[in-house]
Amino acid sequence: MSLLRLIKIAAILMLGAAFPNTSFITVASATDTVNPSLFEGKKYRLIGPWRGGRAVTVTGVKDDPLTYYMGAAGGGVWKTTNAGTTWENVSDKDFGVGTIGAIAVSESDSNVLYAGTGEGPIRGVTTASGDGIYKSTDAGKNWQHVGLKTAGQIPKIRIHPTNPDIAYAAVQGNIWGPTEERGIYRTQDGGQTWQHVLKVSDRAGGGDLAMDPTNPRILYASLWENGRTPWYILSGGDKGGIYKTADGGDTWNKLEGGLPTMIGKVGLDVSASNPNRIYAVVEGDMYSDDGGVYRTEDAGKTWTNINSNRLTHTRAWYYNHLKADPNDDNTIYVMNVPFMKSIDGGKSYEILKVGHGDTHDLWINPDNSLNMALADDGGAEITFDGGKTWSSIMNQPTAQFYRVNTDNMMPYRIYGGQQDNSTVAITSESFTRGIGVDDYYSVGGGESAHIAFDENNPKLVYATTINGTLTEIDTENRRTRPIKPYPQYVFGMNAEDLKYRANWNAPVSSSPHDPSIIYYGSQYILRSADRGVTWEEISPDLTRNEKEKQRLNGGPLTAENVGAEFYGNVYTIVESPHEKGVIWSGSDDGLVYVTRDNGGSWTNATPRGAPEGMINAIEVSPHDPATAYVVVSAYKMNDIKPYIYKTTNYGDSWSRLDGDLPQDNFVRVVREDEEKQGLLYAGTESSLYISFDDGENWQSLKLNLPPVPITDLTIRQGDLVVATQGRGFYVLDDIAVFSQISNDQADKPLHAISPSPTMMITGRRGPGKNEGANPPNGVLLSYHIAEENDAPLSIDILDNIGNIVRHYSSEEGDHDRCVIGNMSPRQKRKLTYPAKKKGMNLWTWDMRREGIMCIDDVFLFSGWNGAKVMPGDYQARISIGESEETVPFSLLPDPRDSATAAEYNILEGKVVEGTSLLNEILATLDNTRTARSQIKSLMVDHGDNEQLMASAIPAIDQIGEWEKQITQVYFQVLEDEDAWPSMLEVQVKHVVDVMDSAGAPVANGALQRLADLKVQWTDRKAELSAINSSLIEPIESWAKENNLRYVVSP
Repeated sequence: MSLLRLIKIAAILMLGAAFPNTSFITVASATDTVNPSLFEGKKYRLIGPWRGGRAVTVTGVKDDPLTYYMGAAGGGVWKTTNAGTTWENVSDKDFGVGTIGAIAVSESDSNVLYAGTGEGPIRGVTTASGDGIYKSTDAGKNWQHVGLKTAGQIPKIRIHPTNPDIAYAAVQGNIWGPTEERGIYRTQDGGQTWQHVLKVSDRAGGGDLAMDPTNPRILYASLWENGRTPWYILSGGDKGGIYKTADGGDTWNKLEGGLPTMIGKVGLDVSASNPNRIYAVVEGDMYSDDGGVYRTEDAGKTWTNINSNRLTHTRAWYYNHLKADPNDDNTIYVMNVPFMKSIDGGKSYEILKVGHGDTHDLWINPDNSLNMALADDGGAEITFDGGKTWSSIMNQPTAQFYRVNTDNMMPYRIYGGQQDNSTVAITSESFTRGIGVDDYYSVGGGESAHIAFDENNPKLVYATTINGTLTEIDTENRRTRPIKPYPQYVFGMNAEDLKYRANWNAPVSSSPHDPSIIYYGSQYILRSADRGVTWEEISPDLTRNEKEKQRLNGGPLTAENVGAEFYGNVYTIVESPHEKGVIWSGSDDGLVYVTRDNGGSWTNATPRGAPEGMINAIEVSPHDPATAYVVVSAYKMNDIKPYIYKTTNYGDSWSRLDGDLPQDNFVRVVREDEEKQGLLYAGTESSLYISFDDGENWQSLKLNLPPVPITDLTIRQGDLVVATQGRGFYVLDDIAVFSQISNDQADKPLHAISPSPTMMITGRRGPGKNEGANPPNGVLLSYHIAEENDAPLSIDILDNIGNIVRHYSSEEGDHDRCVIGNMSPRQKRKLTYPAKKKGMNLWTWDMRREGIMCIDDVFLFSGWNGAKVMPGDYQARISIGESEETVPFSLLPDPRDSATAAEYNILEGKVVEGTSLLNEILATLDNTRTARSQIKSLMVDHGDNEQLMASAIPAIDQIGEWEKQITQVYFQVLEDEDAWPSMLEVQVKHVVDVMDSAGAPVANGALQRLADLKVQWTDRKAELSAINSSLIEPIESWAKENNLRYVVSP
């Protein structure tokens, strides 16, 4: 060993002795990245579910009762033009973030919209920070960023009723620390510049804005002292309150008459029909009657608390919204857990039933008070009857998922807990159309769930939910058992008083070596081997255990002891897939521990210098048992930098791997590719990144992903599965491309990627509205072309013995289309052509053989596609110019099939036999028609020749009668099959289609029908042979003797 190496080792040992409870860190260097053209054609597909997630802002268009906009808490701006029947995203291409706090439409020009990013309800886990204000001048088609980039959360925007260049924004500010940006802003030039017109302190942010509709220079604003730490919610103080301006925002006065001095979050609105009457829902001291609904009759000079029922202002930081009916000054709506209506000026309330609950925003049509739009934790919903009925929320793919897990079924299912909803297990691909409501179900637990199960037999599923609740569900009989280790009711309690201090997102995991063993995290790790009947503590307290952070979780006005702010808990539990009993733990206060003796002893393996933050993910390398990756998410400590650490020695030392990631984009998760060591995927607060060199360099893997926080990642069956905080689940199919590419391939004239195995799903069609997307119905071939090339590109699909079963070419030709009378495009066969652009190209082979022979004026109702091939091994040979690449791949049987290899062989033989029969029939028919056409030409030119006409006239007649037995000559459109019988060629195509769609084993009826049709064809061939010998051959002889064009017998 060299002296230099000994010196280095000694230095490391000395540092380890100086810092016994932390691990040494080195800094990674940089190398080249991979040319993105090698994978730029890849696309994520949205799985769903189409079940709305939290929306906190919604607005309509006064003059268009069918058009509305809603802002999802993490999923962007959405628009409906059919009153909520369907919603379309309008922000993805222009916005930098997905969190939307406010949307406003100009009353004078409905093409003008302002959207404020950063939602107002400041949740601890599922609230993202905004990046300012965006503006559209074409009704949401295009957006421009117009300022306030560092504003943080923007919960309200108001636009001047006649001049859309004048607008006001309430800026709540950064959730996790005081900021100078807090307050009220105004623009007078359409967003080019903003003035900070109301500022009180770095803790008092804008909460709400209301404008006098009869005088837009009069505005009312609420300021709210707010903020968070991981263990505390600040809501209220003496700096907040209600402020008024009468000069368009130049000056402001605080309104105090009758309002509490210590005041929290306030929602307010002006009664349009009586603008001196203003309503406010106020957060006050929970031990007094200061909170509730207030009203002023003198434009804010004096206020009266008219209803202090806590239901109107409970958990004010999350709710406290109010809307006055513009046409009735006695009618108001208060939004809290329920949706409440008062018709007596706020004195009493009825609860209206809505599609979800946890309500946040309301728009009322000023011309029709029965027409309203509501935003709540389930999305946006529209009513035209005053709230008796609402549009569906099952058409918005905006779910916020905390985590993701997958089983190993075929197809695999994706598991996660949706914010303010249930857990779901949703299929990664369906067997019919798209992935719809019938393709997912609940698996116990609840919104904040970690989920565990035997991935190869997920009959029993373990899932957590808020406050550390843990359930087991038997997915076969739907029986659910609560199995929390110590079922203490924790609502309202301090964390220090709990036996087991579990997080809102309490972890549960199963052993990869013995799935009957499950682990549960509190301040300890607990283990059960009997389905939760008994538990044992297998660790000491693995957190910092700071008692001062385990007490009252909210104040100074309202306590918030619901468990979301319990601090000092185990947050992540991972058992090594390589070694039983090697278990990693990460806490929400930044500590990493590892045991290598099944919990007998634990070592503090926290990376030295790592910030205090959530250990949000630990990834044990699938390639090396000593290697692990740790992600620290420190945003709750007002630190949004990315932190990724790697160890190769069970945590003795660490290196940083996040050097060139954006420094304002914290990381939540890192996963390593299962095929290629050092190939990493990282999910951040706004996008997804990939590293080809073990974290030394990172580059974007956003592709077609919307701007949305990535909460978790997992890899299953060659796919990358993505959980998002506002857009449900996504899947990036067949990530084998990333393990097969390198920079030198970008310069090769042609480079092809081996596809992952593909399942042959029978009966699948494209998705309908409000359904998730299935993978391409075929084998997705990926190939990269370095430069533009004029040569044709060809793709040949070869079976396992080298026979070509399908050929594609980039060259177009007239032979590619059947034009048959009045057939619809659906019935016409038109080949598509493989792309050959510079860069990455994608082409899907539909797993079918060459198409049926295509001839004119033959109507095949089921189209001209060839039959499917059988499961097995295949190759794709791709060539362009002098370059050629061949890649292998496999087709897997439909997982619902139980056919044997012998049965598949029989099916393949019969399908080929039937297809050959059909092609023979069509070729003979085509030749016969050609012969008839030539005979007719001879008759036109030599109609006075008796010898010719003696054979030609009966030949034409008999060919026509023979043709009528082969094809229905009257068919022109699809509906004609209802009037005339189908003839031989359609009958043969039908039985081939039946065998093709039914799969193996082949039914006896189909075999018998095919045999009968072969007999019929034998008879028809004999009849045609007779016509040939008696009539057509004499015509050929006559033509030849007279040196004329002669007919070729069919």
